[in-house]
Amino acid sequence: MKTVAVRDGQILLGQLLKLAGIAETGGEARTILARGEVSVNGSVEQRRGRKLVEGDVVDVGGAGYLVSRR
Repeated sequence: MKTVAVRDGQILLGQLLKLAGIAETGGEARTILARGEVSVNGSVEQRRGRKLVEGDVVDVGGAGYLVSRR
């Protein structure tokens, strides 16, 4: 599992996908989410604006990302 360190301990899901290098643009992030390839804490998530906080785990295609405070 990779750790994604964010300032303030929170980030939007679409921003995390770009920060982690999963998507290059917001449009690409939207497409990935629409296909149901992303889960947050074990539940499929399709909202790009979902707020993530420290401790949330995002799974994309079997790769896990843990949100942590910088």
